[in-house]
Amino acid sequence: MRPTTAAAPAALAGSIALMLVATPAQAAEPSRTAAGARQAPAFTGPAAVLNVRVAANTPPATYVVGKGDSVWAIATRFGLRTSDVLALNGLAASSIIRPGQVLRLTGAPAAPAPAPEPSGGDYTVQKGDTISGIASRHGVSTQAVLSANGLVWSSIIYPGQRLTIPGSSAPTAPAPAPVAPSTPPPAAAGGYVVQKGDTIYAIAKRSGLSTAAVLDANGLTSASIIYPGQRIVIPGASAPAPAAPTAPAPPAPAPPSASGAYTVKGGDTISGIAKSHGVTTQAVLGANGLGWSSVIYPGQRISIPGAAAPAATAPAAPAPPAPVVQLSATLDAEQTANAQLIIRIGRELGVPERGIAIALGSAMQESSLRNLDHGDRDSLGLFQQRPSTGWGTADEVRDPVRATKAFYGGPSDPNGSRTRGLLDIAGWEAMTFTQAAQAVQISAYPDYYAKWEQASYTWLAALG
Repeated sequence: MRPTTAAAPAALAGSIALMLVATPAQAAEPSRTAAGARQAPAFTGPAAVLNVRVAANTPPATYVVGKGDSVWAIATRFGLRTSDVLALNGLAASSIIRPGQVLRLTGAPAAPAPAPEPSGGDYTVQKGDTISGIASRHGVSTQAVLSANGLVWSSIIYPGQRLTIPGSSAPTAPAPAPVAPSTPPPAAAGGYVVQKGDTIYAIAKRSGLSTAAVLDANGLTSASIIYPGQRIVIPGASAPAPAAPTAPAPPAPAPPSASGAYTVKGGDTISGIAKSHGVTTQAVLGANGLGWSSVIYPGQRISIPGAAAPAATAPAAPAPPAPVVQLSATLDAEQTANAQLIIRIGRELGVPERGIAIALGSAMQESSLRNLDHGDRDSLGLFQQRPSTGWGTADEVRDPVRATKAFYGGPSDPNGSRTRGLLDIAGWEAMTFTQAAQAVQISAYPDYYAKWEQASYTWLAALG
């Protein structure tokens, strides 16, 4: 009858077999006991080698995730089960790991997740956290956490950021006595300086507004990132009017008569001209054979189609345009490096200071000065340039040096005449900051570049 042996890992069994064949002389002769029973042979030299090999296969306590790693590959590399590595780190099979994240490979499995926090709780993001991991630990779905914070699947979270955790299905403690609601924000439009841990969703909720309203007021999308120190425009809240009505304001001057004309001034936009004349933007575009991407210049004559209201006998002078709310932001290391690159390339190409400031403001508005791998439709990179409109391949528009040269344009434009950079636009020096940026970027929000003008000159002075 053949003796049975305990199953051993293939690598270990192979090592033992190799040692037995390679160094049989080192095996001591079996000895006998007083009763004549044979004892198992004692291995001297090979035993030390065997111990070293086992120690070499012992996994480290922690492992720093590298580029291209997966939980399965890490577990296989150290002879562990994928399920054990997931359990040790409180991860699910659908969890995403990222380079730089630290995983535990030894020790007891992560303690069971604490009971879900009551509805409306907050959580501060820690290093290595993922949305799915946070949701799992709080007993709610990933989609619920994304929705509660105005995030999407491609959104990025950072250590120190505070996330709102929606109520889970676990029973909560008895509800405390109701408290008076906090004082709603002023109805008038204003601004808010982003604090550490803020989200657009939380800011909108505290201001009594929808997330979409705050995003739209600031030219942001659900994938946009905000930073401490950034100034957010808060549109007028829908607070009830005071009980005692004030005296009615005098009626606004009627818009000019039909078939009038207007001379463009510095800072004008088609939408602003249309609004001041009581007509739609599309009507002004149509009356002048313009499109949404057309650029207007100071001194240009614009035809104003007839407005619905009757013309005033003596129309008052148009009111001055509302001042642009200037935003500011403290740049982190990644943003600072990208800003310095834009400044350096501008200097190498001989771009005037104002042109470099326009490039900085454009990149801040488009990508928050980050080399993004996502954006609206196929927009990518620092300037959110689109491969489908001729700015280059996906890899080319994500090359920050090439993308910056393409924005500046001119003789060094890597796209040649396929796209139009700032230096290719006749008269850009006489345009306003936002007009010059819009002439290159052709954005759906042409007025939003202006809010970064002061900050761009500040960054240029500090980093250039």
